[in-house]
Amino acid sequence: MSGGARTCGTVSIRQATDADLELARSWLLDANLPIADLTVDHMPAFLLGTDDDEAIGMVGLEQQGKYGLLRSLVVDRRYRGAGVGSQLVAALEAQAAAAGISELWLLTIDADPYFARLGYEIADRVDAPDAIRDTAEFSSLCPVDAVLMQKNL
Repeated sequence: MSGGARTCGTVSIRQATDADLELARSWLLDANLPIADLTVDHMPAFLLGTDDDEAIGMVGLEQQGKYGLLRSLVVDRRYRGAGVGSQLVAALEAQAAAAGISELWLLTIDADPYFARLGYEIADRVDAPDAIRDTAEFSSLCPVDAVLMQKNL
């Protein structure tokens, strides 16, 4: 299909499995997102979006007590702009709230306008809770000029 994003109704969302690890690595590499610490152990904390059983997007959650780190939202290029990302983030937020997470944090290089539309606010890195600052993504995987954002659930 040429000329834009594929249309997509409601995305079916399921927990990622060990078998999804290579797909996750491939998408994240393609999007220039960190994979250095991504292992099969992380897959249960990722949600996979599908359309007619075709994988079309993924988002991860790293729980640190009452805090959560939204990790690596990525959508297949053919489905960008079709609402897949916002559906994945909404599902992740619901999962996080059900797990007792009251604040979600994320780091981004260039998606801050997108996440702002979803209710995330830019925060100063010094204001991040220790639990978030101690994550590999915050402390070493993302560049120091990455934008930190936060949302209360």
